[in-house]
Amino acid sequence: MIDLHCHLLPGIDDGAADLAVSLEMARAMFADGVAVAACTPHILPGLYHNTGPDIRSATMRLQTQLKQHDIPLHLTWGADNHVVPDFIAQLREGQLLPLAGSRYVLVEPPHHVAPPRMEDFFFNLQAAGYVPILTHPERLTWINGQYDTIKRLARSGVWMQLTAGSLSGAFGHNAKYWAERMLGEGLVHILATDAHDVEKRPPNLSEGFSLAAKLLGEEEARHLVRSRPAGVLVNEPPSSLPPVPGIDSKNGSSADDEPRESGRAGLGRPAHGRRIAVRLRRLFEHHH
Repeated sequence: MIDLHCHLLPGIDDGAADLAVSLEMARAMFADGVAVAACTPHILPGLYHNTGPDIRSATMRLQTQLKQHDIPLHLTWGADNHVVPDFIAQLREGQLLPLAGSRYVLVEPPHHVAPPRMEDFFFNLQAAGYVPILTHPERLTWINGQYDTIKRLARSGVWMQLTAGSLSGAFGHNAKYWAERMLGEGLVHILATDAHDVEKRPPNLSEGFSLAAKLLGEEEARHLVRSRPAGVLVNEPPSSLPPVPGIDSKNGSSADDEPRESGRAGLGRPAHGRRIAVRLRRLFEHHH
């Protein structure tokens, strides 16, 4: 499995407090069946002043530590990018960080208040060539009154990423309800852990996979934790990846255009599992 959202880097946000916790989390992830994890700390003005270069450097340092401690977990980078007015400019400048240098970018909206002009924000991000991935929509307190907006975003090409623990009830009944409803209505692209430690917010992607498989079947559950995340890491366009059952895969076609700073062109042909696996190997050979 591939985990595209976790707070594994030590001492950089509210995730792993120190290197010992990072190593413990990495061991737990690998034991749980995760082969690749994207380190995605918060970038949140006024609270977590992380930058793209800082996150990349911290990820490479942690990868070195994992090798020294014989933990065979591959790392890549990204960020839980909080919504800010100059989001696109900061992406292009490298201050905000997409996943593995791809067109795919995690977007974290405010937890308790829906951002103003939210649909315009996501439209502009797509028009700039990116594929936004809205993080943990099921846990946002405002989803109760804005679910139609969430559905419109999903159908316009915005990807949706659920937290695995939401399906087990770890975030309460409301998050579990919306997670199951979004899966049932075919609006979810990716399942991730959003792990912060090994106790309160542990790596639990295999549990999420099992619960999703009960709702949707094993094939779609595999797409949530393997096929689509693998395609993200090698920057495949959304149209080349397995479509989400409830979404017209032709929507969001602007995201098939390369973002200006992407270094991986020529990936527009239909994806195949073997070809993606080869590109993943090359990706990590290049990084490490």
